[in-house]
Amino acid sequence: MNKPAERRRPLPAPSRTLTRGSYREYRRIAEILRKETVGGALLLLATVAALVWANSPAGDSYAALRDARIGYAPWHIELSVGAWAADGLLALFFFVAGLELKREFVAGDLRRPATAIVPIVAACGGVAVPAILYAVVNLAAGSDGLRGWAIPTATDIAFALAVLAVISTHLPAALRTFLLTLAVVDDLIAIGIIAFFYSTDLAPQFLALALVPLAAFGFLVQRRVRAWYLLVPLAVLTWALVHASGVHATVAGVLLAFTVPVVRSERNGGPDAGPGLAEHFEHRLRPLSAGVAVPLFAFFSAGVALGGWDGALSALRDPVAVGIAAALVMGKTVGVFGSTWLVTKSRHASLDPDLAWIDVFGLALLAGVGFTVSLLIAELSFGGPDAVAAAGSLHGEHAKAAILAGSLTAAVLAAVVLRIRNRHYRRVEEAEAVETGDADGDGVPDVFQQGEAR
Repeated sequence: MNKPAERRRPLPAPSRTLTRGSYREYRRIAEILRKETVGGALLLLATVAALVWANSPAGDSYAALRDARIGYAPWHIELSVGAWAADGLLALFFFVAGLELKREFVAGDLRRPATAIVPIVAACGGVAVPAILYAVVNLAAGSDGLRGWAIPTATDIAFALAVLAVISTHLPAALRTFLLTLAVVDDLIAIGIIAFFYSTDLAPQFLALALVPLAAFGFLVQRRVRAWYLLVPLAVLTWALVHASGVHATVAGVLLAFTVPVVRSERNGGPDAGPGLAEHFEHRLRPLSAGVAVPLFAFFSAGVALGGWDGALSALRDPVAVGIAAALVMGKTVGVFGSTWLVTKSRHASLDPDLAWIDVFGLALLAGVGFTVSLLIAELSFGGPDAVAAAGSLHGEHAKAAILAGSLTAAVLAAVVLRIRNRHYRRVEEAEAVETGDADGDGVPDVFQQGEAR
């Protein structure tokens, strides 16, 4: 007698990725986009101003200002103005990025692993493929520029979101959230790369000493202390000790951000009582980061003396420049799009039916806008303003020119694709305006309530 066939347990339904998030997250992302759009415009203005000044008859005065040294040598903080912008101002940028990343994974829509896995994998693919493509180009050419392998790995949050905000009036909010998370995660990976691969002359005693003010800062913020006259000196001391240790000082910004609590304490109402300290700091510091710190860094880093046609031809012959441009435009696109496709083709995730793969392709192109962190790694790789070796300095100038050219190309291609998709979604929204309005009059679009009900 045959045994009855065993019942197979049904496989769990795959989770939907790039879906519409909660209304609260939608409003928060919209607010960030507005600030980053302004920051992106200032970043563009600072870049253009630096390029014009560096290539004008007064270009020597730009170099003199950038290379002027300020600080106190015995404390290991006598730096050029350009280095102060890279090491100091960008620490604030990464502090805000760290706050955003922690908030997303603790209290945002990405606290669910099924939702978070896709942008994380996409970010990893968007780091790995450009690095590999850059290495292949330079190895094939027998170049000595392999030290710059990490230059094309980072996506610039301000520029990418500014481009998206300008061309995207009707694109689904999920695409914007995806790009924001992707950019933040890949910036975090870039900081890890900087800490492990671009730290020199390590001094462990200073790194150990940095733990003291870091712990004190963490203790105070965990007790919800907001007094700037206590927190700022501890943060500056942590930054100075990390800088003196040989680890890039921007790492201090991320470490400080990770100590800040995201939700309110139980005695003050718990997670449902409103924004926590991390969101408070982010709200206060994001305008300073996007409107001052990053544009000033760009101004002192993007001033590349192009040298006319001869300089352009020289850059085209440099495998470093070719590798960066190819990695930003093609490597980023293949890495982000390919990783997202592989994850969603597994049984654990699927693309939201309201989106098309051309939308993801447009975002993958936009991820090739690498600027702030790419310029930072270019300076760490090839000496930047303080370079002594002529070859290193030449690679550095070519790298900056390639970052500008590759980012501009990626932005233009992405704008073409996403502009077409934006028109499509505008027609869809107009057709569904009656059905997805605010029928119950509660101030929240019904489409978000329908998504939560599902």
